[in-house]
Amino acid sequence: INELGVECQNAFANVYLQREERQNIRTINASTIRKIQISSIKKSDELRLLMALISDTGMRLGEAVGLKKEDIYLDVGYPYVDIKKNEVRGLKTSASTRTVPLVGVALKAAKLIKSATGSEYCFPKYIGKGCCKSNSASAAGNKWLKRVGGNGVIVHGLRHSFRDRLREVETPTEVIDQLGGWSAATVGQGYGDGYKMDLLYKYMSLIKL
Repeated sequence: INELGVECQNAFANVYLQREERQNIRTINASTIRKIQISSIKKSDELRLLMALISDTGMRLGEAVGLKKEDIYLDVGYPYVDIKKNEVRGLKTSASTRTVPLVGVALKAAKLIKSATGSEYCFPKYIGKGCCKSNSASAAGNKWLKRVGGNGVIVHGLRHSFRDRLREVETPTEVIDQLGGWSAATVGQGYGDGYKMDLLYKYMSLIKL
């Protein structure tokens, strides 16, 4: 309305949402995550490789669904995934643009994804008409995770668990925020270029299951 000078009222201007009514995402314990990872690599189709990649990178579902093969770097000192905007999906915030080291099951999944042929995208099943089908991937992923991990286990729980796993190995908060693409809490945290790949890899290697 402001940018285009539209003469109307914003119907959502004064909407209030109580914080306590937000969905409480269940953190997934390590044994269940490991069970999911083993099942994912054993099956190794697009959906399962998507789950495997998310499980050890903490990527948002949409970030992973819209990933291109060219964004996965394996033949380097520290294998990593480059998360950035592209033509089929944007990113949630400016902090979401980041690089995340590939370790554990995510590294195994990345190698299988890169070796697949036929598409520039990592998960072509969920790409179509200039957009990524995150809702379809979410529905399928949640259904499968519930079957493998039990009630309450959902895709976004893998991201919550990622943060907890980093906390458990005493990863500095700024490193956690950088790896997960969470916005900085203070102005000072936004200064500088952030942590280098070798240090990011150091903490990521500690959370392998």
